[in-house]
Amino acid sequence: MKELKIETTLQVYEDLDEVPNEVQQLMNEAINARNNAYSPYSKFNVGAAILLDNGETVSGSNQENASYPSGLCAERTAIYYAGAKYPKAKMLKMALTASSQNQVTSKPIPPCGACRQAIAEYEVKQNLPIEIYFMGAEGKVVKSNSLANLLPLIFESSVL
Repeated sequence: MKELKIETTLQVYEDLDEVPNEVQQLMNEAINARNNAYSPYSKFNVGAAILLDNGETVSGSNQENASYPSGLCAERTAIYYAGAKYPKAKMLKMALTASSQNQVTSKPIPPCGACRQAIAEYEVKQNLPIEIYFMGAEGKVVKSNSLANLLPLIFESSVL
């Protein structure tokens, strides 16, 4: 037997004021999207914004449904919209923010597993990492230089 050790490095900013201006603007778009979330069941609002290499920005928010599996996370709403509207554009940066209607979310909240897999698909497709910035409603902002830092052993099409 051989042991495999996986390490990752993330950057942590104390608050939104510390990140580069371009990322602050992107996160503000994610915050605006978060405010449009439809989350009557979980009371958990999430917003995502993606900067594309053509200069466009797309955003999305979580959209819930009484039939729970029919809802969609903010990250996948934004990434699928970007893929549908701008199929040739590359995704450069993604900003995510989440808040609870029941409590203050000051801890950075990363994408869920399903969203990590969806983001991985686009990183592989475009052969370019996507910078991911995530935060709660306030507080620290975490930066990952690639989805590979959050999901190091991805499932991708080369194994099919």
